[in-house]
Amino acid sequence: MRKVFWDNPYQQELHTTITAVKGNQLLLAQTIVYSFSGGQESDKATINGLPIIDSKKEGLLIYYTMPDGHGLKEGDEVVVMIDWVRRLKLMRLHFAAELVLEIVTKRYQLEKVGAHISESKARIDFKSTQNIKTYFDEILSDYNAIIERDLPIQTGFSDETNQRRFWKIDGFAQVPCGGTHVKSTAEVGLVKLKRELVGKGVERIEIRLIN
Repeated sequence: MRKVFWDNPYQQELHTTITAVKGNQLLLAQTIVYSFSGGQESDKATINGLPIIDSKKEGLLIYYTMPDGHGLKEGDEVVVMIDWVRRLKLMRLHFAAELVLEIVTKRYQLEKVGAHISESKARIDFKSTQNIKTYFDEILSDYNAIIERDLPIQTGFSDETNQRRFWKIDGFAQVPCGGTHVKSTAEVGLVKLKRELVGKGVERIEIRLIN
């Protein structure tokens, strides 16, 4: 299965072939539909106009669950379309969270204990006994400087056989990550931060796009 969302995360429509069908689950020869991983939510998408209800990663494959009575069969040529508005928000918030995470871990050596990226906000949880809001001015100063420099975001395989990916900004960081990414930091845009207290010893940063 070729994952076109890595080759071209901006592609919104794909013509491909169904390679296997098992009840309501099917496999595609190629896909542009990202499935939940690393905290990033799945894309919303359709196959021949029918909504994908769910997706599941098994090894290097992604199985898509279709509605009852979908009528699709092995060998069918199909058109796959993603919800582009959602995808773009997910990509921008995903990378905003990646930048905040790198800044926090480098500056304050805090351990990440959880993360989630939706189309409305991202969150990162850290082990900390310090009110994390006291760091926000420094975090945003570093973050905004990276955004304003409009740096290219490079992506690729660190291990192609096992499909392990990374993103890289020269002079800043190289990080293992299999999500979808915009091409430059300017595309990510500016954000606002909010503190949430999750529990004893855990501080949460919520991240929202300004526009």
